[in-house]
Amino acid sequence: MSDGVSRPLVEPTIRVTVPVIDTHAHLTSDPLPERVEEALELCSTAGVQGILSVGIDVASSRRCIALAERFPQVRAAVGIHPNDCCRSAASDWEEIRRLCRHHRVAALGETGLDRYWDDCPWEVQVDYLHRHIALSREVGLPIVIHTRECAEETLAILQSAAADGPLAGVMHSFTGCWDVAAGCLELGFYISFAGMVTFKNADALRNVARRVPGDRLLVETDSPYLTPHPFRGKRPNHPALVTHTLACLAEVRGTPLEQLAAQTTANAERLFGRWD
Repeated sequence: MSDGVSRPLVEPTIRVTVPVIDTHAHLTSDPLPERVEEALELCSTAGVQGILSVGIDVASSRRCIALAERFPQVRAAVGIHPNDCCRSAASDWEEIRRLCRHHRVAALGETGLDRYWDDCPWEVQVDYLHRHIALSREVGLPIVIHTRECAEETLAILQSAAADGPLAGVMHSFTGCWDVAAGCLELGFYISFAGMVTFKNADALRNVARRVPGDRLLVETDSPYLTPHPFRGKRPNHPALVTHTLACLAEVRGTPLEQLAAQTTANAERLFGRWD
């Protein structure tokens, strides 16, 4: 039972001297909004110098931009999550179109498809995914793709969309098989791994992570969710703990930690732009 006291965030035990970027965090999802300064202080000690704060609807997208305006290490992604698109007001998409032109916005999303929660009709999710893709091409921003329990279907839709022109973006918190990863790589997407790759039962996912080309690999927390090992189950996850996921990937790939930090940061800035 909670005693009503906010305990300190878990401190990372892995620190990196090369700047690291957490390419996917939900800083506007409870309980992180009230603890952003604490989280950023831990980031500074762990070597995490950049965070992409990702929106899931208009309200959270606005809050992500507000954080990016306040903190130089934060940039924003704006969009409507597949589980939220059916609850969007008629005017929400036009607001996303407006927000994405803000100078602190680095990406669109997250968007994508989800059969796990099945909160929104499939055809509505597909429609909003196509809207994000079209807007990505219009404004020149990469897209952040969510897919859960429909990886093959998501890939098929992206492959169809690629017939109309190149795509740019990231498969965030990737949990699919190698065949899906390879298909996404062929389309030009980056592959990002979150805390699940560190879990003891994630050998298959680590085998996928081992095969992703170094110049297409990203790392994220998806905080406040998916806290990595050895802190699994402790909430909230927060961006400083991305160093633990990075260390797992470095071990799996047989790459020195600092070298992989430099590589993933270079990848993030190639996709999303520089953080300075």
